[in-house]
Amino acid sequence: MDRLDDMMAFIKVVDTKSFTTAAERLNLSKSVVSRRIAELENRLGARLLNRTTRKLSLTEVGQAYYERCTRIIADLEEAEQAVADLHAAPRGRLKVNAPVSFGLLHLAKAVAEFLERYPSIEIEMDLNDRYVDLIDEGYDLAVRIGRLRDSSLIAKRLAPNRQVVCASPAYLEKHGIPQTPDELSNHNCLIYTNVPTAEQWQFRVGDAMRSVRVSGSLRTNNGDLLRESAIAGVGIIVLPTFLCGEALSKGQLQCLLLDYYMAESNVFAVYPQNRHLSPKVRVFVDFLAERFGPRPYWDCALLSLQPFRAEA
Repeated sequence: MDRLDDMMAFIKVVDTKSFTTAAERLNLSKSVVSRRIAELENRLGARLLNRTTRKLSLTEVGQAYYERCTRIIADLEEAEQAVADLHAAPRGRLKVNAPVSFGLLHLAKAVAEFLERYPSIEIEMDLNDRYVDLIDEGYDLAVRIGRLRDSSLIAKRLAPNRQVVCASPAYLEKHGIPQTPDELSNHNCLIYTNVPTAEQWQFRVGDAMRSVRVSGSLRTNNGDLLRESAIAGVGIIVLPTFLCGEALSKGQLQCLLLDYYMAESNVFAVYPQNRHLSPKVRVFVDFLAERFGPRPYWDCALLSLQPFRAEA
């Protein structure tokens, strides 16, 4: 504690350029502040301040020591604030961005439960599929799906994003069931256009990824439209299970090519790199991670067909 007190006295003297003002700010006598600086210099074996009758200035050693001291005190204050935040009741407005389909299908019910659990938090939820700048647009966090582009953000995995090939029983009864990815060329494949390789469906064969070129009568940038079209028997789709999991559970769609794994990604919560996380963001991210998790409820039908892969 003596060392911290000496550091505080030194910082105040440098900041105010006055022993008298520093003493007033610290609620100490000028003699006590002078003694602390002298003891600090004696302990370090170096002169930190140049003293004249008109002004104070830092020596070269003093400048380096001042910079280190200010960082140490700032870290200490931040650590105390972080502990205080952990014990504080989460409150305030939380501004969140999320994709439209995921937000409507999964976040809507989750948010209702969250708000009941944390009544002092308000949520402003923006649903859109464009890539938003969290800092410039004032978002506390965003839910993002797939590979992350911005490495300056902190990301917490909420759930796996598993892809499946599927079609309705009516379509398969009429057109047959493809047994290998190559047979997809003989089928009407419905194309999701909001990806760079829309007509190249990726399958894992052993340790390698293999592309299969597909085509069909419907192309769209909306996964919900693809799902409903597939349920109506229009063709075969590739969709994430968060979009088609319920249809699989109800038997409206049937999984195909289960021996050929599709490329997978993840659902993330991302937020700016603050030096400590606010309670409202922390509890919301933890809540979503707990609600969804490594085996999310929308994967029930798929996991009953495929062995669960822990690395997924």
